[in-house]
Amino acid sequence: MKKLGDRSHKKYAKHLIMGNGFSMSYDHKIFSYNALYDFIDNLKDPTLSKLFNVINTKNFELIMRQLDSFIEIAKAFDTDIKLIEALEDANKLLQTSLIDAVSELHPEHVFEVEEDRSKACFDFLSDFLKNDGKVFSTNYDLLLYWVLLRNESKEANDGFGREHLNPVETRRGQEDAEYGELFWGKHKDDQKVFHVHGTLPIFDTGTEIEKEVYRDRRYLLANIKERMNKKDYPVFVTAGDGNEKLNHIYHNRYLTFCYEKLSSITGYLVSFGFNFGEYDYHIIDAVNKAAKRGAQSGDKLFSIYIGVYSPDDLEYIKSIQGKFNCKVNVYNSRTANIWG
Repeated sequence: MKKLGDRSHKKYAKHLIMGNGFSMSYDHKIFSYNALYDFIDNLKDPTLSKLFNVINTKNFELIMRQLDSFIEIAKAFDTDIKLIEALEDANKLLQTSLIDAVSELHPEHVFEVEEDRSKACFDFLSDFLKNDGKVFSTNYDLLLYWVLLRNESKEANDGFGREHLNPVETRRGQEDAEYGELFWGKHKDDQKVFHVHGTLPIFDTGTEIEKEVYRDRRYLLANIKERMNKKDYPVFVTAGDGNEKLNHIYHNRYLTFCYEKLSSITGYLVSFGFNFGEYDYHIIDAVNKAAKRGAQSGDKLFSIYIGVYSPDDLEYIKSIQGKFNCKVNVYNSRTANIWG
């Protein structure tokens, strides 16, 4: 098995895609599925309690997939409309509870991430951002955003920007500069950081994609929670299987943009903490689109380097290797030492 530093293709762009293993490597007690499950289970909601007892798993993607199947079966057999509505309500409740759990368990602010660990992570990310690469994340949490913000990255353009509201008055010296909300799209042509499944600070207002910020002298997470308390939920892809996730992605222009950018990368892709499980085959599809792009020339994705933590991980990647249309390399994730 390779070490991460064994990559030798220096002249091509190298990109990064990260999954939950990135956050778990920071603190598995906060970001593991067990922690999220326990939080939701402690809500003692009768509908969710019955659901957990029946399906008997802590895998949220499996639970959501099973719920989708139950709903479709109930509809096919003309089951009582009340049962169908109850299942649909349970599905919505589980999705909103998952978002609540992520926000509630999350470290409160950027400075709770120790400076040396933040710097180590930033150095790892910069190896991609400073070399014409892009960073894709499937995580909902704020860790990536915090690391890039705290270390004042100049390369980490996420596509968001503010409109200058009074340029004439500012130029004439009559007023101080005033700026609008932080909306996506202003800098998307130069975007290098992409949240493929959404993330806590990003909200779809119906007309704009907006990023929540520090305001009113309160922590960012406090402002996010306040919006959620008003039933204004962040952009999250919480569907069960890959097809449902892709359907969700294509119903949001920000997510669609991120997915299509992943589908068009060239050079080499490194994955960390993302195991390409059966509910994420849509990501493999994106990789394969990039691998086919410009197939007769050098304008395509040549290879992917997949990080694994255990012998079981390695065996799984070997079992799905044939699903990729580019060369698959495997490296030991522990050698990345992302958090120092």
